Amino acid sequence: MHAPTPTPTRQIRASHTATTLTVYQAYAPRLGDPAARDGRFPPAWKRERMTWIKPSFLWMMYRCGWATKVDQETVLAVEITREGFDRALREACLSHYVPGVHADRAAWQESLRGAPARVQWDPERDLHLNPLPYRSLQLGLSGPASRAYADEWTVSIRDVTPLARRIHDLLRSGETEAARALLPAETPYPAGPLEHLGAGGAGGTGGAGAGVSPG
Repeated sequence: MHAPTPTPTRQIRASHTATTLTVYQAYAPRLGDPAARDGRFPPAWKRERMTWIKPSFLWMMYRCGWATKVDQETVLAVEITREGFDRALREACLSHYVPGVHADRAAWQESLRGAPARVQWDPERDLHLNPLPYRSLQLGLSGPASRAYADEWTVSIRDVTPLARRIHDLLRSGETEAARALLPAETPYPAGPLEHLGAGGAGGTGGAGAGVSPG
């Protein structure tokens, strides 16, 4: 009997179809509610600021505390085009300097200044939000990438706050397997667009949550 293949230290895992991929963000209701209602981000969503998208549902739960943290009470599942996501990955720079990926720190800083996207790897979380020995992708979008995400790549926006609360309630009542059964299915996503960062972006480090904004 073969032992299960271990999860790579750094791997993109997401709910995805042939044409789309789902990422998660959490907002205050004043932004999250109209976004879910209209299926697009409202004018009040600041397109000039950096926004971080997370393909991992459980990492989002860790970040927003199961939708309990201030200004993170509405959790959105944002379905975006794979074309846009892949473009962001191809144009991304690592959020931290890693020897071997860039010639030196100055080269990394120069790359970072011109990159519309940033790749960061943070410890993935289990159902109880404990850190796992492998990492999950967080993708920061700024400038043209942030605007394209909001106005071009977005296919649909769903409010998954009730799902987050239902899973959390089941966990608190000790119904772990029932909670696990409700988790969105996430499978490995091709890392080809990250090849310029070395082994599919495997060079990225970064601590849990370091540099990540709520949105």
